[in-house]
Amino acid sequence: MSTDTRITSAFGAKSTAREVAAGHDLGGRRAIVTGAATGIGVETARALAEAGAEVTLAVRNLEAGETVAAEINRTAKGPKANVRRLDLSNQASVRGFVDEWGGAPVDILINNAGVMACLQSYTDDGLEMQIGTNHFGHYTLSTLMAPAMAKAAKAGRSARLVELSSIGHRRSGINWDDPHYRARPYDKWESYGQSKTANSLFAVGFNRRFAGRGVTANAVMPGGIMTPLQRHLPREEMIAFGWMDEQGKINDRFKSTEQGAATSVWAALAPELEGIGGLYLEDCAQAAAWSQDDPVHGVMPHALDPEAAERLWDLSVKTTGADL
Repeated sequence: MSTDTRITSAFGAKSTAREVAAGHDLGGRRAIVTGAATGIGVETARALAEAGAEVTLAVRNLEAGETVAAEINRTAKGPKANVRRLDLSNQASVRGFVDEWGGAPVDILINNAGVMACLQSYTDDGLEMQIGTNHFGHYTLSTLMAPAMAKAAKAGRSARLVELSSIGHRRSGINWDDPHYRARPYDKWESYGQSKTANSLFAVGFNRRFAGRGVTANAVMPGGIMTPLQRHLPREEMIAFGWMDEQGKINDRFKSTEQGAATSVWAALAPELEGIGGLYLEDCAQAAAWSQDDPVHGVMPHALDPEAAERLWDLSVKTTGADL
């Protein structure tokens, strides 16, 4: 008899976002997807729009966002997808997005945007680029949008925050003494891992604060997908990792963008997750514990540690000035 109590679903690693959204009527519901001009953000937004949601593509590049919105709107049901500018590496831009939003209810916020393994650089606010964008930008957005999400929550139906993490979280916890690499050598993969741990911990901390107001939060590992997220990686490095061969053929274990968006959509819509948060999800299910037997799946304890989540929240308030 199995003692596995993880939350699972009828979907899996090869399911697509459209398959997960099928049968859901999102008429009258609003969703925001950050980084929806490329990669899995496009397919996440498309699936929600085709199910009837009013979807806002929150993007840095408005021209690219408008092109994607026009494509999505060919098959969208109900309201058309719209585009608003959001630069997560600039705290003023994040606050401007929230101000422009004006407090209208938000049913679904999917923090999908991210930067991976870039050269050492800093945001406009002097934060290391990966944690500054991936975590602190999304922290400010989500915290300031939380009242709008609480407005959307209804009896029996939570508003949901979906925070994209990664198996990369296994590379590093958070270096509390020097998260921005001001006094230690920069390591692009350690930095990425730290930011992805922060994403998961933020879901834990956010859920603790807002679940009582009808807003739940979960972290998502979308899987390996070849998208513009890899823009900073040399081809030789991706070959060395086994992500592609010398001829450029992508490893079969990689997902398509449609498959990569599935767990984000499941986190946003699944009845199995109603009222439940603070989890790390992958392949449309609650993740198992990480094991060396399967190093590309699972979640490590440091990414769900409630004490670390509280410490990160305090650091985030101090860093951004955004608070409840």
